[in-house]
Amino acid sequence: MPGANVMAACLDRPTGRRGRDAKDYAPCNVADRRPSMESKGAQMTGSSATDSQEPGSKLDTGIPHSARIWNYWLGGKDNFAADREVGDQVLAVFPKIVENARASRAFLIRAVRYLAGEAGIRQFLDLGTGLPTADNTHEVAQRIAPTSRIAYVDNDPLVLVHARALLVSSPEGVTDYLDADVRDPDKILREAARTLDFTQPIALMMLGILGNVVDYDEARSIVNRLLDGVPSGSYLVINDGTNTSKEIAEGARISGQGGHPYTLRSPEQIARFFDGLELQEPGVVSTPRWRPEPSPSGSPAELDGFCGVARKP
Repeated sequence: MPGANVMAACLDRPTGRRGRDAKDYAPCNVADRRPSMESKGAQMTGSSATDSQEPGSKLDTGIPHSARIWNYWLGGKDNFAADREVGDQVLAVFPKIVENARASRAFLIRAVRYLAGEAGIRQFLDLGTGLPTADNTHEVAQRIAPTSRIAYVDNDPLVLVHARALLVSSPEGVTDYLDADVRDPDKILREAARTLDFTQPIALMMLGILGNVVDYDEARSIVNRLLDGVPSGSYLVINDGTNTSKEIAEGARISGQGGHPYTLRSPEQIARFFDGLELQEPGVVSTPRWRPEPSPSGSPAELDGFCGVARKP
């Protein structure tokens, strides 16, 4: 992206210590020139939102992509034959994947409500955005706090096209879209700095994204690097599939054979992503059981996915 090389020269490399000041990790313009908090109008900001900027990745409809597969499972139309083929194969062995997908979306809404409301967070870095649908992160946050700033991150060109059209901010706030891969956290932090103020708390949203990183140590390193880049008072939100049933394990195997590998992890491994942070109640739990809406039928049934929300001290 334009300016990335110049900005990279201002970025300190991480030392692995979360206690270091955020300004020491963030790009030079974060500490020295905070983003303007005045109204930008109903727009996205930054070079990734302009019509002249082409996404770094190219659309290949013959290769399945997680955002489009999930769109298919949720009944959307923004998918291709390769996505539907893998989606149907997984559905055949793991029918509850649709229920899991809906539970993940419902968790996002509850988590953002909590963060924008009770926790007072006004900035969100949403990695693995997926295709826009109802109640996207910025819509939920800006209903509570219209001045909220949201930077979305994904690497599917189809998501970018939809983001330009649909991820429109409230007049008081800002939304932006970054074309980047989760395996490049330094680029994500650099590019997000044009929208988010890294001297103020930020919520890192990582729902259904870490399974794309096969190696567990690498996945933890990515999470830690992102946490190193945000200040005290920031939050980490994770939701991901777990290897808690034979059906989901078989679904993951079929998905990998179909060209869309996704690594399932144990609930204990999900919990370790939050090491050193202040877990919010009820801790790391099955996705439907994180602060569910009151129901006369009691607690919802567990699904093959775990989640948590934690604060950086």
